Amino acid sequence: MAKIIMGSYMIRYPLGGNLSWALQYLSGFKDLGHEVYLVEKYVHDDSCFDLFNQKMTNDCTSGIKIVTDLLARFGLENNWCFVSQDDQYYGMTKKEVESLFKEADLYIENGSHEAWNEELSHSHAKTAFIDVDPVLTQINWHYRKKKAIPYAIPDFDFYFTIGLNIGKPGNIIPTSEISWKYIFNPVNTKLFTQSLPNVDAPYSTIMNWRSYYARPTLNGVSYGHKEDEFLKFQDLPSMTNIPLEVALANIPDNKDKELEELGWKVRHAQDVTYSYDIFQNYLKNVKGEFSCVKNMYAATNSGWFSDKSAAFLASGRPVVLQETGFSSHLPVGEGLFAVNDVTEAKEAIELIEGNYQHHSKKAREIANEYLDTGKVLGHLLDEIII
Repeated sequence: MAKIIMGSYMIRYPLGGNLSWALQYLSGFKDLGHEVYLVEKYVHDDSCFDLFNQKMTNDCTSGIKIVTDLLARFGLENNWCFVSQDDQYYGMTKKEVESLFKEADLYIENGSHEAWNEELSHSHAKTAFIDVDPVLTQINWHYRKKKAIPYAIPDFDFYFTIGLNIGKPGNIIPTSEISWKYIFNPVNTKLFTQSLPNVDAPYSTIMNWRSYYARPTLNGVSYGHKEDEFLKFQDLPSMTNIPLEVALANIPDNKDKELEELGWKVRHAQDVTYSYDIFQNYLKNVKGEFSCVKNMYAATNSGWFSDKSAAFLASGRPVVLQETGFSSHLPVGEGLFAVNDVTEAKEAIELIEGNYQHHSKKAREIANEYLDTGKVLGHLLDEIII
């Protein structure tokens, strides 16, 4: 049994989809028989989202309440710590955290922004970085290294990415001479139940119209977000009678009305991700996922595959996802489809509808065979050899 620390974020952003993403790692390592801990720190002013008051703040109270209750459901009520802006420790005490780092076998950086470097300097744990936003990460590190910025690339023993084509022959994404290892977004299939949806349930997805303002540029080419790619698929409702939905965040004024006029049912992303349980219920009440991807993921053939798509598959919900090169790593054509344009998306959804129970079964099989935490996290630990 290993003692594993995951530096990530749940308390800072306690919405259901994000909670589910982090919980896959925590519950997955626990199910493998390891002792796992979540550690978090504030990273800058107003780095906590107050879900109840709908604002960014330094007050982590709402996130602490939500995450405390959730982790207790999985036997992890004593295995977490949050350090606030005023250096208050919640969950584990400062002394307990310092002891934890000294005793740990592995530290995983998974969205903590290197907030635990001081504690790691007194630790003998192996360290692993998991890149959760491929392309942006590699381009940023590439230019920092070119400019000889001190500590341009964070120092870890191992570097993993969910961009499964990074470093592969012919891929344009810079590696900064890092020998990248690969990991799927893991999904603990035990946490997702299968049931048939209503016959008139929509194909849906949750997405940020734009995740952040940065548009990484490489060799003079600027790469964007989902707002660029969705335009290629916006006419899909006019091409089929199958209900289509999108749950959006960070959308421009009147964009929801424009999409509704095109035939999309538009929901607010928080309506389906307000809590972990609401997110789980959302998966049960849709028929499958159709989604575009960030322009930077598709245009660079990154090999990225979504954590939410993994959750859809684990719920027995077929997935139709814009191609990023993931079809080289996952089976497509039954339960999971990689599409390049709106016509391919229409054909894939109608193929699923022609034999829904078959494609639902195949979706769950893909999750079990390729994405389950037992295999994905077991492989990660085998690569590290702790």
